[in-house]
Amino acid sequence: MGLAGAVWAQLPVSDFTLAWKHTIEHIRWEEDYRVTAEGLVLGEARVKGTGAGMEIPDDAVLREGSWHYHRQLAPLQPLRLGRTPEAGDYQLCFNQRCHSASEWLGPPKASQPALELWSCELDSPASKGAGKG
Repeated sequence: MGLAGAVWAQLPVSDFTLAWKHTIEHIRWEEDYRVTAEGLVLGEARVKGTGAGMEIPDDAVLREGSWHYHRQLAPLQPLRLGRTPEAGDYQLCFNQRCHSASEWLGPPKASQPALELWSCELDSPASKGAGKG
C-alpha cells in the first residue's frame, strides 16, 4: 500500500485499519481495508458513538461498545483523506500495532491538507518496500 502527503512511503501490507477521532465529538472511528490490485476495499467499519455528522447506518449492530457496519463501495484508488493540524492525525493499524501517519509523513500541515492511500505492487519480497506504487 502506498501513502502520500508531502512525501511518499510504501507499506508491505495486505490489509489495515484506518482510525481517527471525530474533530468535534472526539469519538474514535475505524475502517478495515483490504489491499487489492483494483484498489482499497472497505470491509467493516466501527464507531463508538454518534454525534455531529456521524449518522450510524440502520443496519449497524452494537457490539463491545462500538457500532459495527458494512458499506458497499467500489474499490478506492486512491483513498483521499483530509489531514490538517486542527483535525489531528490518522492511525494506520496493521500487524497488531497502530502507527500515526506522522511516523512516515511528519505532523499534519495546513500546506499539505490531504493524504492519499492507494494499492500498489511490490517488486519482490527482497525489495523491502522499495517497489512501484
